[in-house]
Formats: sequence, C-alpha cells, structure tokens
Amino acid sequence: MNSEAASALIAKNPSLKTAKAKLEAMEPGAYCIHRSWGFGRIKDYDEAAQRLIIDFKTKQGQSMDPAFCVNTLEVLPAKHLMVRKETESEKISDLIANNPAQLIVEALQAYPNHATTAIDLEITLAQVIGEEKFKKWWSGAKKAVAKDPRIAVPEKKTECYVLREVPVSTEDEIVEQFTGTRSARRRIILADELVTDIGKQPAKSDFSAVLQGVADSVKDSNQLDAAERLYGASVRDLLAKATGSTEVFSPTQAELIANVRDLPDIAEKIPVPFQRDFLELIKETHPLESREILFTLLKTSQGKFTTECINFLVESGYADELAATLKRWQTEQNLRAPVLLWIVKNRHSKKFAKLLNDLITPRLLNAIFFAIDYEALQASSARRIPLADILSEDTELIADLLSTADPETARDLANTLMLNQGFEELTKKSLLARFIKIFPNIQSLVAADAESKEEQLLVSRASYDRKREEYENIVSKKIPENSKAIATAREHGDLKENSEYKMAKQDQQVLMAQKTLLERDLGRARVTDFKDSATDQISIGTIVTVRSQASNQEGRYTILGAWDSDPENHVISYKTPLGAALLTKRPGDVVTVKTGATEETYTVVSISRYADQKA
Repeated sequence: MNSEAASALIAKNPSLKTAKAKLEAMEPGAYCIHRSWGFGRIKDYDEAAQRLIIDFKTKQGQSMDPAFCVNTLEVLPAKHLMVRKETESEKISDLIANNPAQLIVEALQAYPNHATTAIDLEITLAQVIGEEKFKKWWSGAKKAVAKDPRIAVPEKKTECYVLREVPVSTEDEIVEQFTGTRSARRRIILADELVTDIGKQPAKSDFSAVLQGVADSVKDSNQLDAAERLYGASVRDLLAKATGSTEVFSPTQAELIANVRDLPDIAEKIPVPFQRDFLELIKETHPLESREILFTLLKTSQGKFTTECINFLVESGYADELAATLKRWQTEQNLRAPVLLWIVKNRHSKKFAKLLNDLITPRLLNAIFFAIDYEALQASSARRIPLADILSEDTELIADLLSTADPETARDLANTLMLNQGFEELTKKSLLARFIKIFPNIQSLVAADAESKEEQLLVSRASYDRKREEYENIVSKKIPENSKAIATAREHGDLKENSEYKMAKQDQQVLMAQKTLLERDLGRARVTDFKDSATDQISIGTIVTVRSQASNQEGRYTILGAWDSDPENHVISYKTPLGAALLTKRPGDVVTVKTGATEETYTVVSISRYADQKA
C-alpha cells in the first residue's frame, strides 16, 4: 500500500503508528512470508475494504487485514533467497547444484549486518531447496561452506553465520576458533585440523600459541580422559613437527601409555585415524611385552579397531601365531562378538585364507550362537546385535559353516538356534529354513517346536516383570513412535524411492513381531518363587555341583526359570541344553551334554535349594 493508504489505516487504528514503514512495504508485487500461511506474494490492496489480497502457495487470493499482518507477516527483500527462487530460478538452481558456498554468501548478503543464526539460515534453505532434499544436500554443502574464507561458521545452531568483510585463510580461521574456546577437546580437534591444513601447504603464520595451548591442555586439563590425552599428545607432536619446533614436551606419548593396565581402556576410546599410530606406539614403548599386549587388545577389541589389530599383527609377522590363537579362543569359547564378526566378514578373503580356513567350521557357528546369546542377555532389547544381523543378512554364511557338519551336529546347532535369546521368532524360522535346506531331517525340530508352543514356562517374578516392562515399552512407546515416523516419511513423497519410509516400515515389522512373541511368551508364563524345589533330584530352583570327567574340576550351577540365564554368575535356564540334561538327575548320576561338536561329561556331586540360599 502507498503512504496515503497507510496513513488512512493508522488514522483508524493509532496503535499502528510505529508500524508505518512496515505497512508501506506491503505493496502489490512484494513477496512475503506468513507465520501460518507460509510463502506468498501480495497481489493487491483493496483500499475500500482496507484488505490485502495475497496469493499463497496453498491458497490464492487470500484476503487479510493489514493490522493483523503487522505481527504475522514479513515482507521479504528482493535479495532474499526465497524471492530469488521465484525471480531468478535458473541462477539459484545452478548455485544449489554447483556452488553451495556462493549460495550461502548471497543468502547472507540479504540480511542486516550480513549475518543470521544457523537455525534461521537452515529454515530458509530448506524452503528454497525442498524439505525432502535439504538434509542430504546440506550435509555436503556444509563442508564447502566451512572451507570458504568469506564465511564464519558457528559452532552452535543458536550462533550466527557471518559474511566477513575481509576473507580469512583456513589457518587464520582455525586459530581464531582455537583462541575463542576454552574446551580442551575442541582445542585438540582444531589443532588436528591445523596439522592437516599445514600438510597441504606450507605454514604462513606463527602457530606457537596454538602449539603451547595444546601442550598445556594435554599436561594440565582435567577435562580429558586417558585416550583423549594421548590423542592430544599425538596432535601436539605432529603440530610441533609441522611447524619446525624442536621443543620437547611433557608428558610424552610413551609416558602416557607406560602403564600396561591402562591400554584396554585407551584402546576402546581412541579415534579411528589414530588406531594404527597407537599400535605402533605400543610396539615401540613396550618392545618385550608388545606381542602379549597386542593379543590382549585384540581379544577385547571392537569395531574398526579389531580390523586394525589383526592387520597389524599379520604385518608384524604374527600370522601363524594369530591363526593358532584364534583357534584356541574358539575351543575355549573366548571368541568375542567383534572378532567373530571380522572372521565371517573376511572368510572369503584371499589375504586371510591361510589364517581363517581352519576356523570356518560348525564349531564357529556354535561360538557365534553363544556370543549372540551372551550379548542379548547383556544388552537392552532395543539394541541391535551386529553378529545376529550378519547371520541373517548373509544368506551363504550358515551353508559355509555347515559344509563339514554331520547331520547330528547340524541338528544340535539348529536346536541351539531355537533356544537362542538373541533372535526374534520370525528370524529363527528364516535361519532354520537354511538348516533344513542342507539337512531336511531337521524339519522334525519345527514340528516339535510347534507342539511345544502351548507348554508353560516357569519364570521368576523378576524376569517376568522385565518381560512385562519390555512389552509395555514396545506397545506404549516404540510402536506409537514408529507410527509417527511412518506418517512423517510418507509425507516426503514417492514411496518407491523413499528410504526413510522403507526403514520405518521394516522397523514396524520388527516391532510387531516382538510384540506377538512377547504376548505369546507372557501368556505361557507361570511365576514361581522356586520354594517347591526338592533336593533328592535336580529340579528347577536347585543349585547343582558337578564334576567334569575331563578336567576333574567342579562347577556350580543354579538352575532357574526360562528367562533367568546369567552365564557370568553361573545361572542357567532349565531350557538350555545343560539345564535340560541335568533335570531329574541325582547325586552320583553321570550326565553327557553335547553342544555343537563339543561333548562334555559330568558327575552330579550335590544338590541344594536356591530358595534356602536366597533366604
């Protein structure tokens, strides 16, 4: 509207006097954004009715009171990205596709002081690019923006992107951020970025203050744990080398790993790029003990560190010893899930053929089932078990591991699978089908399992409550959350190309399968306090001492309910192979338990009541 129209409106409503400039900006042709209606363009102003006529994306010719729009509508400047998307669509599309940093520069130029918060900028970009494409585009664009010397990138979303008056180099920007933070962790990360940048081109500035700052953080900061301190010392030494400093800093990296007992905790937390250097450092610092240390670290390793340890051992000349050690750990059931995962992923590798050939046996499958069962007992129900996932996803794995199995061994392993707590019922059936394809006689196990579906399960009150809580969590929290995720993903468009929708639907199938299984199990459960157990023979709720005929060593097991297994504390379910074999036996009886290819014989020594010990 023109000045006269604005004055007429103010005369009618004096409270609008301070908003005169904003009212005058609401002229036909101007682009705007409304708090509720979104992006639009002012089409006309009806002076007689004193109403703005606005074409919004969702509704054309919307009639609105200017007095109401003062607080709900913003007139956008001609340089605003949303306006330029309409007026210069080809140029904006080209910047989106080929020059995201320049797009951000031009976006910032439209703001007062050439700055806006990260939140506001991302909202605008999402509207310009499209919600469905923005997230993927922005993850790549941010990297280009971070490298542009014209743009100051904030650490937090509540802080501002700023278009600098004078562009600065990457080195200067890192130094500026380093000086502006007190976080020891952040300083180490920035110093590492500086080392990388100096590696690409010779240093142009004096970085002695940064070097000293990192050195002080490593030496004195109480913010850092042992792994972060070691990583900081490594960055410190690399920066010193890159800048030509000859100063000797304390503590040295060797001093930080002098205590061998600290190494497993450090290994668990060190950054992936530093893992190789960490192993080299161990070898240099502990030359006499390094072999033993490396094998110990491998045994407890996880993730990419497992791969790094194995590669390092092979390259250090320990390939034969590694093969023997892995075989021994398999026999002792000491192969942990991360190492097992590495073995099955690399079983076809030519590089590791000699190392792994003797391990790809039915016994390895038994070790995998044991590790999955153990992780399921230790972890929350919602946590995925990578070893279980690969067993399900790698359709050739079971066939490879059963290639040398006899029918009896395969049947025992199939039975172990059916008792495993790390798989859902539908997954068990899918895996069992792979057994049946190789050994058709195992089909009888399916029939036997179907017959036992209605069998009651004896469980403790604590385990029943845990199952019930798990069920309630799925029904009242996870399934509703999943339904919302499906609805949100569906709004993103084409379902054939919508990965978020597919993942949400897959999660739905898993949750519904879990719900069905829990309903069935809870319906079959009968809670007991184990006080009815007798001591004349082994029953559920008894503590049993047995002697191994092979080693002559005694072991003590507590046999409790179907969901009470706790292997670390020698508590076993009566549904496990050992628990089932011991039931009804008396002192002096001999019991043979076969698990996979392993057969153990025990003599029952004594029986006592769990309820008496608990009291």
